[in-house]
Amino acid sequence: MELAILMGVLLLLLAIGVPVAFALMGASIACFLALDIPLVVVFQRMAAGVSTFSLMAIPFFIFAGDLMYRAGIADRLVQIAEAAFGRSRGGLGIVTVGASTMFGAVSGSAIASASAIGSTLMPSMKARGYGDDYAVNVTATAAIVGLLIPPSHNMIIYSAASGIGVSIGDLFLAGVIPGILTAFLLALVSWIVAVKRGYPRGVFPGWARFLRAIVLAIPGLFAAVIIMGGILSGMFTATESSAIAVVYTIVIGAFAYRSLGWNRFREAAAQSVRITAMVLLIIGSATAFGHALAILEAPTQLAGLITSITDNPILVLLIINVILLLLGTFMDMSPLIIITTPILLPIAVDIGVDPVHFGIIMMLNLGIGLVTPPVGSVLFVASAIGKTRMETALRTIWPFYGVLIVALLLVTFVPALSLTLPGWFK
Repeated sequence: MELAILMGVLLLLLAIGVPVAFALMGASIACFLALDIPLVVVFQRMAAGVSTFSLMAIPFFIFAGDLMYRAGIADRLVQIAEAAFGRSRGGLGIVTVGASTMFGAVSGSAIASASAIGSTLMPSMKARGYGDDYAVNVTATAAIVGLLIPPSHNMIIYSAASGIGVSIGDLFLAGVIPGILTAFLLALVSWIVAVKRGYPRGVFPGWARFLRAIVLAIPGLFAAVIIMGGILSGMFTATESSAIAVVYTIVIGAFAYRSLGWNRFREAAAQSVRITAMVLLIIGSATAFGHALAILEAPTQLAGLITSITDNPILVLLIINVILLLLGTFMDMSPLIIITTPILLPIAVDIGVDPVHFGIIMMLNLGIGLVTPPVGSVLFVASAIGKTRMETALRTIWPFYGVLIVALLLVTFVPALSLTLPGWFK
Protein backbone atom coordinates (compact mmCIF):
# COMPACT_ATOMS: atom_id res chain seq x y z
CA MET A 1 0.00 0.00 0.00
CA GLU A 2 2.75 2.46 0.99
CA LEU A 3 4.71 1.68 -2.19
CA ALA A 4 1.58 2.43 -4.23
CA ILE A 5 1.24 5.77 -2.41
CA LEU A 6 4.90 6.61 -3.04
CA MET A 7 4.80 5.88 -6.76
CA GLY A 8 1.26 7.15 -7.26
CA VAL A 9 1.98 10.56 -5.73
CA LEU A 10 5.21 10.84 -7.73
CA LEU A 11 3.49 10.07 -11.04
CA LEU A 12 0.58 12.37 -10.24
CA LEU A 13 2.85 15.30 -9.39
CA LEU A 14 4.97 14.75 -12.50
CA ALA A 15 1.83 14.50 -14.63
CA ILE A 16 0.53 17.89 -13.48
CA GLY A 17 3.87 19.55 -14.16
CA VAL A 18 5.44 19.77 -10.70
CA PRO A 19 9.26 20.06 -10.96
CA VAL A 20 11.05 16.75 -10.44
CA ALA A 21 12.74 17.76 -7.18
CA PHE A 22 9.45 18.80 -5.55
CA ALA A 23 7.64 15.77 -6.95
CA LEU A 24 10.21 13.47 -5.34
CA MET A 25 9.98 15.42 -2.10
CA GLY A 26 6.18 15.35 -2.09
CA ALA A 27 6.06 11.61 -2.78
CA SER A 28 8.55 10.98 0.02
CA ILE A 29 6.49 13.07 2.48
CA ALA A 30 3.29 11.24 1.52
CA CYS A 31 4.96 7.87 2.01
CA PHE A 32 6.48 8.79 5.36
CA LEU A 33 3.11 10.05 6.57
CA ALA A 34 1.55 6.72 5.56
CA LEU A 35 4.31 4.88 7.42
CA ASP A 36 3.87 7.16 10.47
CA ILE A 37 7.52 8.22 10.29
CA PRO A 38 8.37 11.76 11.50
CA LEU A 39 8.69 14.15 8.57
CA VAL A 40 11.98 15.44 9.94
CA VAL A 41 13.49 12.23 8.57
CA VAL A 42 12.76 13.42 5.02
CA PHE A 43 14.85 16.54 5.52
CA GLN A 44 17.55 14.64 7.39
CA ARG A 45 17.91 12.29 4.42
CA MET A 46 17.96 15.25 2.01
CA ALA A 47 20.75 16.89 4.00
CA ALA A 48 22.68 13.62 4.15
CA GLY A 49 22.30 13.19 0.40
CA VAL A 50 24.13 16.41 -0.42
CA SER A 51 26.73 16.12 2.37
CA THR A 52 29.02 13.74 0.46
CA PHE A 53 32.50 15.21 -0.05
CA SER A 54 32.81 14.00 -3.65
CA LEU A 55 29.70 16.01 -4.62
CA MET A 56 31.69 19.20 -4.01
CA ALA A 57 33.21 18.59 -7.44
CA ILE A 58 29.85 19.18 -9.13
CA PRO A 59 29.56 22.98 -8.66
CA PHE A 60 33.19 23.46 -9.68
CA PHE A 61 32.85 21.39 -12.87
CA ILE A 62 29.60 23.21 -13.70
CA PHE A 63 31.32 26.56 -13.13
CA ALA A 64 34.37 25.54 -15.20
CA GLY A 65 32.15 24.40 -18.06
CA ASP A 66 30.18 27.66 -18.08
CA LEU A 67 33.37 29.70 -17.96
CA MET A 68 34.75 27.75 -20.93
CA TYR A 69 31.60 28.43 -22.89
CA ARG A 70 31.67 32.17 -22.16
CA ALA A 71 35.42 32.36 -22.82
CA GLY A 72 34.81 31.23 -26.40
CA ILE A 73 36.50 27.83 -26.11
CA ALA A 74 33.54 26.18 -27.86
CA ASP A 75 34.07 28.48 -30.87
CA ARG A 76 37.71 27.42 -31.13
CA LEU A 77 36.79 23.75 -30.94
CA VAL A 78 34.28 24.29 -33.73
CA GLN A 79 37.06 25.82 -35.85
CA ILE A 80 39.19 22.69 -35.42
CA ALA A 81 36.33 20.36 -36.27
CA GLU A 82 35.24 22.43 -39.25
CA ALA A 83 38.76 22.57 -40.68
CA ALA A 84 39.13 18.80 -40.25
CA PHE A 85 35.70 17.53 -41.33
CA GLY A 86 33.89 20.42 -42.98
CA ARG A 87 34.87 19.43 -46.53
CA SER A 88 32.83 16.18 -46.40
CA ARG A 89 29.30 16.14 -47.79
CA GLY A 90 27.12 17.22 -44.93
CA GLY A 91 30.34 18.03 -43.11
CA LEU A 92 28.73 20.42 -40.64
CA GLY A 93 26.89 17.47 -39.09
CA ILE A 94 30.20 15.68 -38.53
CA VAL A 95 31.69 18.95 -37.30
CA THR A 96 28.91 19.18 -34.70
CA VAL A 97 29.68 15.67 -33.44
CA GLY A 98 33.42 16.35 -33.33
CA ALA A 99 33.06 19.69 -31.59
CA SER A 100 30.61 18.23 -29.05
CA THR A 101 33.07 15.44 -28.28
CA MET A 102 35.91 17.88 -27.66
CA PHE A 103 33.69 20.24 -25.66
CA GLY A 104 32.54 17.27 -23.57
CA ALA A 105 36.19 16.77 -22.61
CA VAL A 106 36.24 20.17 -20.94
CA SER A 107 32.64 20.63 -19.73
CA GLY A 108 31.05 17.21 -19.09
CA SER A 109 27.54 18.57 -19.52
CA ALA A 110 25.10 17.55 -22.26
CA ILE A 111 22.99 20.69 -21.93
CA ALA A 112 26.07 22.93 -21.96
CA SER A 113 27.31 21.15 -25.07
CA ALA A 114 23.96 21.51 -26.86
CA SER A 115 23.84 25.19 -25.93
CA ALA A 116 27.43 26.07 -26.80
CA ILE A 117 27.86 24.02 -29.97
CA GLY A 118 24.27 24.48 -31.13
CA SER A 119 24.31 28.25 -30.87
CA THR A 120 27.51 28.30 -32.91
CA LEU A 121 26.76 25.73 -35.62
CA MET A 122 22.99 25.68 -36.08
CA PRO A 123 22.84 29.08 -37.83
CA SER A 124 25.66 27.96 -40.15
CA MET A 125 23.85 24.73 -41.00
CA LYS A 126 20.64 26.56 -41.79
CA ALA A 127 22.46 29.16 -43.90
CA ARG A 128 24.03 26.41 -46.02
CA GLY A 129 20.76 24.64 -46.72
CA TYR A 130 20.68 21.98 -44.01
CA GLY A 131 17.26 21.02 -42.70
CA ASP A 132 16.14 22.46 -39.38
CA ASP A 133 15.29 18.97 -38.12
CA TYR A 134 18.75 17.66 -39.08
CA ALA A 135 20.48 20.48 -37.22
CA VAL A 136 18.47 19.82 -34.05
CA ASN A 137 18.87 16.04 -34.19
CA VAL A 138 22.63 16.12 -34.69
CA THR A 139 23.16 18.76 -32.01
CA ALA A 140 20.99 17.02 -29.40
CA THR A 141 22.31 13.48 -29.87
CA ALA A 142 25.95 14.59 -30.16
CA ALA A 143 25.63 16.37 -26.80
CA ILE A 144 25.20 12.96 -25.12
CA VAL A 145 28.86 12.21 -25.81
CA GLY A 146 29.74 14.80 -23.17
CA LEU A 147 28.23 12.51 -20.52
CA LEU A 148 30.79 9.81 -21.35
CA ILE A 149 33.92 11.84 -22.10
CA PRO A 150 35.50 12.92 -18.77
CA PRO A 151 34.95 14.92 -16.71
CA SER A 152 31.26 14.14 -16.14
CA HIS A 153 29.52 15.29 -12.98
CA ASN A 154 26.91 12.55 -13.45
CA MET A 155 29.68 9.98 -12.94
CA ILE A 156 30.42 11.69 -9.62
CA ILE A 157 26.75 11.33 -8.65
CA TYR A 158 26.85 7.64 -9.61
CA SER A 159 29.97 7.09 -7.51
CA ALA A 160 28.28 8.67 -4.49
CA ALA A 161 25.03 6.73 -5.05
CA SER A 162 26.76 3.38 -5.46
CA GLY A 163 27.53 3.12 -1.75
CA ILE A 164 30.63 1.01 -2.48
CA GLY A 165 33.10 3.73 -3.35
CA VAL A 166 33.34 3.28 -7.10
CA SER A 167 36.47 5.15 -8.19
CA ILE A 168 35.69 8.44 -9.97
CA GLY A 169 39.02 8.21 -11.77
CA ASP A 170 38.15 4.74 -13.08
CA LEU A 171 34.74 5.99 -14.21
CA PHE A 172 36.34 8.91 -16.04
CA LEU A 173 38.73 6.57 -17.85
CA ALA A 174 35.99 4.03 -18.56
CA GLY A 175 33.93 6.61 -20.45
CA VAL A 176 36.62 7.50 -23.00
CA ILE A 177 36.34 4.57 -25.45
CA PRO A 178 32.50 4.32 -25.26
CA GLY A 179 32.38 8.10 -25.80
CA ILE A 180 34.59 7.91 -28.89
CA LEU A 181 32.60 4.93 -30.19
CA THR A 182 29.30 6.77 -29.74
CA ALA A 183 30.74 9.87 -31.45
CA PHE A 184 31.94 7.77 -34.41
CA LEU A 185 28.53 6.14 -34.86
CA LEU A 186 26.75 9.49 -34.66
CA ALA A 187 29.18 11.02 -37.17
CA LEU A 188 28.57 8.07 -39.51
CA VAL A 189 24.78 8.39 -39.40
CA SER A 190 25.08 12.19 -39.76
CA TRP A 191 27.09 11.65 -42.96
CA ILE A 192 24.67 9.01 -44.30
CA VAL A 193 21.61 11.22 -43.74
CA ALA A 194 23.43 14.21 -45.25
CA VAL A 195 24.39 12.25 -48.38
CA LYS A 196 20.85 10.95 -48.73
CA ARG A 197 19.47 14.49 -48.53
CA GLY A 198 22.13 15.93 -50.82
CA TYR A 199 23.55 18.48 -48.41
CA PRO A 200 26.53 20.49 -49.75
CA ARG A 201 30.23 19.86 -49.27
CA GLY A 202 32.41 22.28 -47.41
CA VAL A 203 35.77 23.65 -48.50
CA PHE A 204 39.04 22.72 -46.81
CA PRO A 205 40.47 26.01 -45.50
CA GLY A 206 44.08 24.94 -45.93
CA TRP A 207 46.69 23.52 -43.58
CA ALA A 208 47.73 26.91 -42.28
CA ARG A 209 44.26 27.68 -40.95
CA PHE A 210 43.84 24.12 -39.66
CA LEU A 211 47.08 24.26 -37.68
CA ARG A 212 46.23 27.76 -36.41
CA ALA A 213 42.87 26.47 -35.15
CA ILE A 214 44.62 23.66 -33.29
CA VAL A 215 47.14 26.02 -31.70
CA LEU A 216 44.39 28.39 -30.56
CA ALA A 217 42.37 25.53 -29.04
CA ILE A 218 45.24 23.82 -27.20
CA PRO A 219 45.00 25.99 -24.04
CA GLY A 220 41.30 25.12 -23.69
CA LEU A 221 41.76 21.41 -24.38
CA PHE A 222 44.66 21.30 -21.92
CA ALA A 223 42.11 21.64 -19.12
CA ALA A 224 41.09 18.01 -19.73
CA VAL A 225 44.75 16.96 -19.59
CA ILE A 226 45.21 18.71 -16.25
CA ILE A 227 42.06 17.15 -14.78
CA MET A 228 42.76 13.56 -15.85
CA GLY A 229 46.53 13.79 -15.44
CA GLY A 230 46.21 15.09 -11.91
CA ILE A 231 43.70 12.41 -10.90
CA LEU A 232 45.60 9.52 -12.47
CA SER A 233 48.95 10.65 -11.09
CA GLY A 234 47.51 10.95 -7.60
CA MET A 235 48.43 14.62 -7.36
CA PHE A 236 44.86 15.57 -6.46
CA THR A 237 41.37 14.11 -6.12
CA ALA A 238 38.48 14.61 -8.52
CA THR A 239 37.11 17.31 -6.20
CA GLU A 240 40.42 19.13 -6.11
CA SER A 241 40.79 18.79 -9.88
CA SER A 242 37.43 20.49 -10.38
CA ALA A 243 38.61 23.53 -8.40
CA ILE A 244 41.87 23.60 -10.34
CA ALA A 245 39.87 23.45 -13.59
CA VAL A 246 38.01 26.62 -12.54
CA VAL A 247 41.23 28.49 -11.75
CA TYR A 248 42.86 27.32 -15.00
CA THR A 249 39.84 28.34 -17.07
CA ILE A 250 39.79 31.80 -15.52
CA VAL A 251 43.47 32.25 -16.29
CA ILE A 252 43.30 31.18 -19.95
CA GLY A 253 39.99 32.95 -20.52
CA ALA A 254 41.17 36.24 -19.05
CA PHE A 255 44.82 36.26 -20.14
CA ALA A 256 45.40 33.76 -22.98
CA TYR A 257 42.19 34.33 -24.96
CA ARG A 258 41.35 37.70 -23.38
CA SER A 259 37.67 36.97 -23.89
CA LEU A 260 36.58 36.46 -20.27
CA GLY A 261 35.79 39.84 -18.80
CA TRP A 262 34.18 40.73 -15.50
CA ASN A 263 30.63 40.74 -16.89
CA ARG A 264 30.99 37.28 -18.42
CA PHE A 265 32.57 36.01 -15.20
CA ARG A 266 29.59 37.27 -13.18
CA GLU A 267 27.15 35.71 -15.66
CA ALA A 268 28.96 32.36 -15.42
CA ALA A 269 28.99 32.52 -11.61
CA ALA A 270 25.28 33.36 -11.41
CA GLN A 271 24.30 30.66 -13.91
CA SER A 272 26.44 28.06 -12.14
CA VAL A 273 24.88 28.89 -8.79
CA ARG A 274 21.39 28.40 -10.28
CA ILE A 275 22.28 25.09 -11.92
CA THR A 276 24.12 23.81 -8.84
CA ALA A 277 21.15 24.67 -6.62
CA MET A 278 18.82 22.74 -8.92
CA VAL A 279 21.14 19.74 -9.14
CA LEU A 280 21.73 19.53 -5.38
CA LEU A 281 18.03 19.96 -4.61
CA ILE A 282 17.28 17.11 -6.98
CA ILE A 283 20.00 14.96 -5.40
CA GLY A 284 18.68 15.64 -1.90
CA SER A 285 15.07 14.92 -2.86
CA ALA A 286 16.08 11.77 -4.73
CA THR A 287 18.03 10.58 -1.68
CA ALA A 288 14.92 10.91 0.50
CA PHE A 289 12.87 9.11 -2.15
CA GLY A 290 15.47 6.35 -2.34
CA HIS A 291 15.37 6.00 1.46
CA ALA A 292 11.62 5.50 1.28
CA LEU A 293 12.14 2.81 -1.37
CA ALA A 294 14.69 1.10 0.87
CA ILE A 295 12.31 1.12 3.84
CA LEU A 296 9.66 -0.49 1.64
CA GLU A 297 12.24 -3.06 0.40
CA ALA A 298 11.54 -2.13 -3.20
CA PRO A 299 15.09 -3.05 -4.33
CA THR A 300 14.67 -6.57 -2.96
CA GLN A 301 11.25 -6.93 -4.58
CA LEU A 302 12.52 -5.73 -7.97
CA ALA A 303 15.55 -8.02 -7.78
CA GLY A 304 13.26 -10.93 -6.95
CA LEU A 305 10.96 -10.02 -9.84
CA ILE A 306 13.79 -9.88 -12.36
CA THR A 307 15.41 -13.10 -11.16
CA SER A 308 12.03 -14.83 -11.22
CA ILE A 309 11.79 -13.98 -14.92
CA THR A 310 15.32 -15.13 -15.80
CA ASP A 311 18.77 -15.67 -14.34
CA ASN A 312 20.48 -15.36 -17.72
CA PRO A 313 22.97 -12.44 -17.44
CA ILE A 314 22.27 -11.27 -21.01
CA LEU A 315 18.52 -11.14 -20.45
CA VAL A 316 18.94 -9.51 -17.03
CA LEU A 317 21.04 -6.73 -18.58
CA LEU A 318 18.49 -6.29 -21.37
CA ILE A 319 15.69 -5.98 -18.78
CA ILE A 320 17.73 -3.43 -16.79
CA ASN A 321 18.38 -1.42 -19.95
CA VAL A 322 14.70 -1.42 -20.88
CA ILE A 323 13.77 -0.26 -17.36
CA LEU A 324 16.29 2.59 -17.51
CA LEU A 325 15.27 3.60 -21.02
CA LEU A 326 11.61 3.79 -19.98
CA LEU A 327 12.37 5.72 -16.78
CA GLY A 328 14.61 8.09 -18.71
CA THR A 329 11.74 9.20 -20.90
CA PHE A 330 9.96 11.01 -18.07
CA MET A 331 12.57 11.76 -15.40
CA ASP A 332 15.85 13.66 -15.50
CA MET A 333 19.21 11.94 -15.26
CA SER A 334 20.48 13.00 -11.83
CA PRO A 335 17.50 11.80 -9.76
CA LEU A 336 17.37 8.55 -11.69
CA ILE A 337 21.01 7.85 -10.91
CA ILE A 338 20.39 8.46 -7.19
CA ILE A 339 17.21 6.34 -7.13
CA THR A 340 18.09 3.43 -9.41
CA THR A 341 21.76 2.85 -8.61
CA PRO A 342 21.16 1.31 -5.14
CA ILE A 343 18.42 -0.86 -6.70
CA LEU A 344 20.00 -2.03 -9.94
CA LEU A 345 23.72 -2.06 -9.15
CA PRO A 346 23.48 -5.02 -6.70
CA ILE A 347 21.54 -6.97 -9.34
CA ALA A 348 24.21 -6.22 -11.92
CA VAL A 349 27.04 -7.14 -9.55
CA ASP A 350 25.31 -10.45 -8.72
CA ILE A 351 25.45 -11.47 -12.39
CA GLY A 352 29.12 -10.51 -12.66
CA VAL A 353 29.00 -6.96 -14.01
CA ASP A 354 31.80 -4.69 -12.84
CA PRO A 355 30.45 -1.57 -11.03
CA VAL A 356 32.56 0.71 -13.25
CA HIS A 357 31.18 -0.98 -16.38
CA PHE A 358 27.64 -0.67 -15.05
CA GLY A 359 28.19 3.03 -14.42
CA ILE A 360 29.02 3.61 -18.09
CA ILE A 361 25.96 1.62 -19.12
CA MET A 362 23.84 3.94 -16.96
CA MET A 363 25.48 7.10 -18.32
CA LEU A 364 24.76 6.20 -21.95
CA ASN A 365 21.32 4.73 -21.24
CA LEU A 366 20.05 7.68 -19.23
CA GLY A 367 21.74 10.03 -21.69
CA ILE A 368 19.46 8.65 -24.38
CA GLY A 369 16.58 9.63 -22.11
CA LEU A 370 17.73 13.25 -22.32
CA VAL A 371 16.84 13.29 -26.03
CA THR A 372 13.64 11.26 -25.65
CA PRO A 373 10.21 12.85 -25.01
CA PRO A 374 8.21 13.67 -23.01
CA VAL A 375 10.99 15.17 -20.85
CA GLY A 376 14.01 15.12 -23.18
CA SER A 377 15.68 18.21 -21.72
CA VAL A 378 18.62 18.23 -24.16
CA LEU A 379 16.33 17.76 -27.16
CA PHE A 380 14.18 20.60 -25.84
CA VAL A 381 17.22 22.90 -25.51
CA ALA A 382 18.44 22.03 -29.02
CA SER A 383 14.97 22.64 -30.45
CA ALA A 384 14.75 25.99 -28.69
CA ILE A 385 18.18 27.09 -29.96
CA GLY A 386 17.31 25.91 -33.48
CA LYS A 387 13.90 27.60 -33.30
CA THR A 388 12.32 24.33 -34.40
CA ARG A 389 9.33 22.50 -32.97
CA MET A 390 10.32 19.33 -31.15
CA GLU A 391 7.65 17.41 -33.06
CA THR A 392 9.34 18.37 -36.33
CA ALA A 393 12.70 17.02 -35.15
CA LEU A 394 11.17 13.80 -33.83
CA ARG A 395 9.85 12.82 -37.25
CA THR A 396 13.39 12.28 -38.54
CA ILE A 397 15.43 11.51 -35.43
CA TRP A 398 15.03 7.72 -35.67
CA PRO A 399 18.35 6.95 -37.41
CA PHE A 400 20.13 8.77 -34.58
CA TYR A 401 18.15 6.84 -31.97
CA GLY A 402 19.11 3.67 -33.82
CA VAL A 403 22.87 4.22 -33.58
CA LEU A 404 22.57 5.26 -29.93
CA ILE A 405 20.87 1.95 -29.19
CA VAL A 406 23.61 0.13 -31.12
CA ALA A 407 26.22 1.96 -29.04
CA LEU A 408 24.33 1.06 -25.84
CA LEU A 409 24.23 -2.63 -26.76
CA LEU A 410 27.95 -2.64 -27.59
CA VAL A 411 28.82 -0.90 -24.32
CA THR A 412 26.56 -3.28 -22.40
CA PHE A 413 27.80 -6.56 -23.84
CA VAL A 414 31.45 -5.73 -24.60
CA PRO A 415 32.84 -4.87 -21.14
CA ALA A 416 36.34 -4.34 -22.56
CA LEU A 417 35.16 -1.07 -24.10
CA SER A 418 34.69 0.33 -20.60
CA LEU A 419 37.27 -1.59 -18.57
CA THR A 420 40.37 -1.59 -20.77
CA LEU A 421 41.61 1.92 -19.93
CA PRO A 422 40.96 1.65 -16.15
CA GLY A 423 42.80 -1.70 -16.24
CA TRP A 424 45.87 -0.09 -17.80
CA PHE A 425 46.18 2.42 -14.96
CA LYS A 426 45.74 0.00 -12.08
